[in-house]
Amino acid sequence: MDIDFALIGHQESWRAAADVLAVLRGPERTRLPDDEIRDILPWIPPRAVCHVEVGSVFDTKIGNTKIGGAKARGLYIDSFIPPDRLEAAYVHENIARVRAAAACAIRARAKIVSLGGFSSILIEGNFDLLPERHDTVFTTGNTLTVSFILQGIRKMCAREGRDLRRSTLLIIGATGDVGSGCARCLAPLVKRVLLSARNVERLSRLAAELRAHGIDVEIAIDLKQFSTKPDIVICAASLASPSLLLGRVAPDAIVCDAGYPKNLSPNAQMPDAKVFFGGLGQITGGLSFTPDFHGILNRHPFPNVVHGCLLEGMALALEGRFEPFSQGRGFITPERVEEIETIAARHGIYLAPLYNANGSVKETLPGETEWSPAENPHPSEAWMGHP
Repeated sequence: MDIDFALIGHQESWRAAADVLAVLRGPERTRLPDDEIRDILPWIPPRAVCHVEVGSVFDTKIGNTKIGGAKARGLYIDSFIPPDRLEAAYVHENIARVRAAAACAIRARAKIVSLGGFSSILIEGNFDLLPERHDTVFTTGNTLTVSFILQGIRKMCAREGRDLRRSTLLIIGATGDVGSGCARCLAPLVKRVLLSARNVERLSRLAAELRAHGIDVEIAIDLKQFSTKPDIVICAASLASPSLLLGRVAPDAIVCDAGYPKNLSPNAQMPDAKVFFGGLGQITGGLSFTPDFHGILNRHPFPNVVHGCLLEGMALALEGRFEPFSQGRGFITPERVEEIETIAARHGIYLAPLYNANGSVKETLPGETEWSPAENPHPSEAWMGHP
């Protein structure tokens, strides 16, 4: 079978890892106890765990005959990074795992490979860290992730009657590829921008870049140091676990948690904030796993929802564009976001319905339901670079 794409990922929780192992072992075997899974998982080498097929809604005509949507075939390769080994102390071990997963994709002759979760953070766009690639290309997938974050922010603003031009935006993890991409796209549309990250030198460079375009920017490593409370927040930090406590935000702030694992701590006290999980898209042309990993590899309350970083490789495969679209920190621009968003939408890949830890974000606009076409706006309407 020809392999159009490969997806490299890892599980963000022990429960998810246990579910993956249960499918691999088969229904006839007893589920492993949690303590055994914690012992076994670090010894499992990266490997392909299932075939993936994604469908397009794009129809073509040959003469007078309409041909149904194309399909792309791929593999999901799990790097089996243990959920409790995402800290910096394990960086070399985890890079080795990503390299081994990449080697699996190359051996399978995948044409394009998306790096999901910490896989892209570990590589940081330095594809020279990967094995010799022959005809296989890699993408971090971060441009489509940024697109879905921005679409989600705009949708939440519309639902809450929030005017972006009067808003103060806080980006946590601002110097990462996703965070800086969000900053470049959103900063020109808001009143003020607050940027936070661990590296003050990178923060200063990004702030200087934005200020050169007349944008009001404030930076801080400690969130308590900002002089004002944000009312729109994007959490895009590379945290090993959900541990972020926002603290000083506007009472009714719109908060997008786009982390993998999630950034926000369950103990974060924001009773009136409007929180949603960002960076997620939904496939409307069909998605299948062999063996069946539905609800395990995509653990979401809506069907066929996948993280944008993985969807980018699928969309490019459906488009027949086997190229490293997202190459690492600093290359995400409004123009690139619009381009990948248009490609994804052409094949029926749209912003996923919004949800958070409590379920669906149920507030709707007049005349709209959670499943109405407004969930999937045309790119020219959804892209944050347009008025």
